[in-house]
Amino acid sequence: MNKFIGLIVLLFSTLCWAATSGDYDYPIKNGLVATVVGTPREFVAELPKEDDINRKERDIVVFPDREVPEFIPVKKLKYSLVTQKEAAPLIFVIAGTGASFRSPKMKMMEKAFYQGGFHVVSLSSPTYANFILSASTTQVPGHIVEDSADLYHVMDLIHQQIQGKVEITEFHVTGYSLGASQAAFVAKLDEERKVFNFKKVLMINPPVSLYTSVSILDKMLEDHIPGGLENINQFHDETMEKVAEFYTTTERLNFTNDFLYRMLKDRHEKGELTKDNVTEELSPLIGMSFRIASSNMIFVSDIATNGGYILPKNHILGKRESTTNYGKVAFRVSFTDYFNERFYPFFKERQPDATRESVIESLSLTSIADYLSTSDKITVIHNENDIILAPGEIDFFRETFQSRAHIYPTGGHCGNMSYKDNVDYMVNYFKN
Repeated sequence: MNKFIGLIVLLFSTLCWAATSGDYDYPIKNGLVATVVGTPREFVAELPKEDDINRKERDIVVFPDREVPEFIPVKKLKYSLVTQKEAAPLIFVIAGTGASFRSPKMKMMEKAFYQGGFHVVSLSSPTYANFILSASTTQVPGHIVEDSADLYHVMDLIHQQIQGKVEITEFHVTGYSLGASQAAFVAKLDEERKVFNFKKVLMINPPVSLYTSVSILDKMLEDHIPGGLENINQFHDETMEKVAEFYTTTERLNFTNDFLYRMLKDRHEKGELTKDNVTEELSPLIGMSFRIASSNMIFVSDIATNGGYILPKNHILGKRESTTNYGKVAFRVSFTDYFNERFYPFFKERQPDATRESVIESLSLTSIADYLSTSDKITVIHNENDIILAPGEIDFFRETFQSRAHIYPTGGHCGNMSYKDNVDYMVNYFKN
């Protein structure tokens, strides 16, 4: 056993090892640790290097007449296109919450699908700044039905842009986390509009209810801040200091899964991370990661719409104006705060008959359960110990998808996406 694998076994057997069923050998059994660390390098699928795939970054104008804020004058939506030399199926891939088309998970899928013989179009999440500014109709992200319609519109425009340059035999769509749920809504919309007639849809670790899952992530941060929510900015600064301090002791400065593994290992060796405190230590790290993504989303949306939620109404940010204090305000806003104070009132004004409960239901896969249960072309990959699911929610996938639900015993939230078995299943699903 090489040194790296030995260290993994030492750390995670101490913290969180537990038996799993079957032949699935993903090495990290605790859902929190898996979510943070992902797949250790020794266990990832063998994929081509980025330089060895035919990948180009492109852009497209979605709303030609849209006025853009002076502070962030973004007009074009960016995306990536990976192409085969010959005719092949094309897979649209949708990123998770707050993630861009350049995120590590997206690049991993590009390599895997390219190796499998597919063209790939990678799209940022509708909760990502570039998408909010350039491609969101309302610029108030989070409404899965409307965000998915925006994604579908973007897919159509991209298809028109590349038509005649890329020979496509058929279309598929996939996504991870929030992007997985959006893939299902996109597929349902395509049943009506029939632009693509998607042959296969793959959902990877979707939430059942977006509201429930983001509430879980909010509480991971808020319930584990020493001294309570009033200390959230201090907690953020102290956590960043710990990361910066560890950066100075390492050769590589990339904030990757390997970096997180080394950081956790270092803290374990110092006695700062044990089996007894792993939940208290890792929950706020996960919660803070989500809060950073959601606060960026909220801040950008507020700038784009002149919503008066973070910035004063009608205040125009100067190019050299500091946004530090606005950023601190946004960081204190949970997604549930955003839902109650900005999101729901905005959509209530547009749909007077909507109730808080009906909007929450519309953000859930349960709202399209009948479609999901009868559509043979949709499959879901999930993990038994996914941390963004409420107790019992994993059963929704078993009951709704039946034999089309492929549920692994471990992996946390998207932690096992790069694991060799997962990548094999993902690619072979579309190939066979």
